[in-house]
Amino acid sequence: MADPSSYRPKPGQIPDSPGVYRFRDEHRRVIYVGKAKSLRQRLANYFQDLANLHPRTRTMVTTAASVEWTVVSTEVEALQLEYSWIKEYDPRFNVKYRDDKSYPYLAVTMNEEFPRVQVMRGHKRKGVRYFGPYAHAWAIRDTVDLLLRVFPVRTCSAGVFKNATRTGRPCLLGYIGKCSAPCVGRVDPEEHRELAEEFCDFMAGRTGTYLRRLETRMTEAAEEMEYERAARLRDDIEALRKAMEKNAVVLADATDADLIAVAEDELEAAVQIFHVRGGRVRGQRGWVTDKVEEITTGALVEHALQQLYGEEKGDSVPKEVLVPALPDPVEPVQEWLADRRGSGVSLRIPQRGDKKALMETVQRNAQQALALHKTKRASDLTTRSRALEEIAEALDLDSAPLRIECYDISHLQGDDVVASMVVFEDGLQRKSEYRRFQIKGFEGQDDVRSMHEVITRRFRRYLAEKEKTGEWVEDGHGDGLAGETTEGIPAALETDGLAPDGITSDGLKNEDGRPKKFAYPPQLVVVDGGQPQVAAAKRALDELGIDDVAVCGLAKRLEEVWLPEDEDPVVLPRTSEGLYLLQRVRDEAHRFAITYQRTKRAKRFRSSPLDDVPGLGDTRKQALLKHFGSLKKLRSATIDQICEVPGIGRKTAETIAVALAQAAPAAPAVNTATGEIMEEEPGTMGSGGEPVTTGAPDERRGQET
Repeated sequence: MADPSSYRPKPGQIPDSPGVYRFRDEHRRVIYVGKAKSLRQRLANYFQDLANLHPRTRTMVTTAASVEWTVVSTEVEALQLEYSWIKEYDPRFNVKYRDDKSYPYLAVTMNEEFPRVQVMRGHKRKGVRYFGPYAHAWAIRDTVDLLLRVFPVRTCSAGVFKNATRTGRPCLLGYIGKCSAPCVGRVDPEEHRELAEEFCDFMAGRTGTYLRRLETRMTEAAEEMEYERAARLRDDIEALRKAMEKNAVVLADATDADLIAVAEDELEAAVQIFHVRGGRVRGQRGWVTDKVEEITTGALVEHALQQLYGEEKGDSVPKEVLVPALPDPVEPVQEWLADRRGSGVSLRIPQRGDKKALMETVQRNAQQALALHKTKRASDLTTRSRALEEIAEALDLDSAPLRIECYDISHLQGDDVVASMVVFEDGLQRKSEYRRFQIKGFEGQDDVRSMHEVITRRFRRYLAEKEKTGEWVEDGHGDGLAGETTEGIPAALETDGLAPDGITSDGLKNEDGRPKKFAYPPQLVVVDGGQPQVAAAKRALDELGIDDVAVCGLAKRLEEVWLPEDEDPVVLPRTSEGLYLLQRVRDEAHRFAITYQRTKRAKRFRSSPLDDVPGLGDTRKQALLKHFGSLKKLRSATIDQICEVPGIGRKTAETIAVALAQAAPAAPAVNTATGEIMEEEPGTMGSGGEPVTTGAPDERRGQET
């Protein structure tokens, strides 16, 4: 690991002008290429205190052993040189988009004497017209089969063409009219090239001219009573229309545009591109990249534009490129695109109308591509094994942590404090093992104390299981362990102490009484947080005498891994499968905790004095509220008036009256904008009978953690 100060340029050596810089490692390999409007200002950012750098940047500067730069005249030249060097050196710390598949194109070899229509993949060749990319090769073949009726261009290989020329007999397509048979001289090279150019024009979106021309010829043939020729022209028109229907119209103004969308998280980004020509989606492609540097959405878009148009010229760069975020600055990128096209290019964010709606579709495709990539990555056995090995190596564990438990605390301004426990075994989720906790040891907001309580409760159960071989003793009190619930158990059952299928609310028994949960210890406990939360978890384990369970914390801000009693965090590489797995575990614990917290908060907001009346179900509650209109009027009603409600007897009415009399009246609803006290309205009743306050809880009370 190099010290950046050992190769830092001396003050005044770096010019204050646009340029491109390269970081090299000790073996002189280029590991990062970047551009800057001011080389001096940009490079100074890399040579500050390492503690102030982002972990990904810190890894790059400590891997490098030298830095060099090249001065250019403009930012556009810097953009071009950066792209060239990234293609040449393939630096490990640069954003590198990789195609999620090899996309086929419809290609017309205009560089040959007799142009050929074919499916092509891979690098583009000079002098060949490309259309697409398409999702599947069969989609290209279906389209070409329809168009060959009207534009009988050669599709055969060079060997077949030479053999037909030698024998003087065309192939089958020549006999059935789907090839003009230039191999046997039915058309000369000029006529065949004209057919190929018309084919390209039609594929490029200029369809109206040919349809009108064929319709005119069909009408003339019919008027001259050449009905067979008119029928053939009719079939040709139908074939062209079918080919057009294969690409739905998405923009009514026959726009030529590319739409680019980005879906990203802390580690990866997925890019999706829709190619729209003549108002129709002609092709689609997508990339996925690891985010090995700190980068904005605008910078991701800039790199996508470089990869998409770096080898393109002319009409291959459309007049309009729609993106989710603009590069900063945007002017050099626009100028670079215009230079590639040979005319102006509009680079902008769609704000309204059909283009914005289509951009939302592209965005959904990007999100699905990222989710699919993560699913494939998580399900790969080799990848999971490597992730567990990397975690074991980074945390200095004796073996790979086959069972990992992660804990997170969630609350809203100190209210409804809950915790979650999620379990990953062999790198995969075990949702049946998930646990939820209510923090009952104290009131208020204290994440560190909450973490200590949860770890203590969970591992005290584990120790109890080790000591017992029979059934668990569940008395609901005495050890401070009540409050654990399982995922999937309705919140309404939590207070009853019973759950479906004979499982107790703490999840410790099956129907036969054998221990089910908390019986197996993890090899690694992960807490959502930094040093304080890690110290609290370790202290809880020490107090219980448990010394064979490793503990670490994953802090959200910089994705640092904290270990007990270590002053400095462990920084895993951004491309590390181990870090990816820890993040998945942490994010799942956060999701599970905040879902439970929201459920409890919603339940508390819907609570009512009627909930405490034994034997009063939802149907009779609704009948009471419908009869009286509001809880306030129900409170003031007599027992005889309550008995008038269908299904309510005298004894139940007396119980309702006592429950309402003992319960404190609900606080009046207040208009937060005017301070006005608002009366209850019949239409604003919750399921428990209380008025429902308008506005989201987050807006009224603060934010969740």
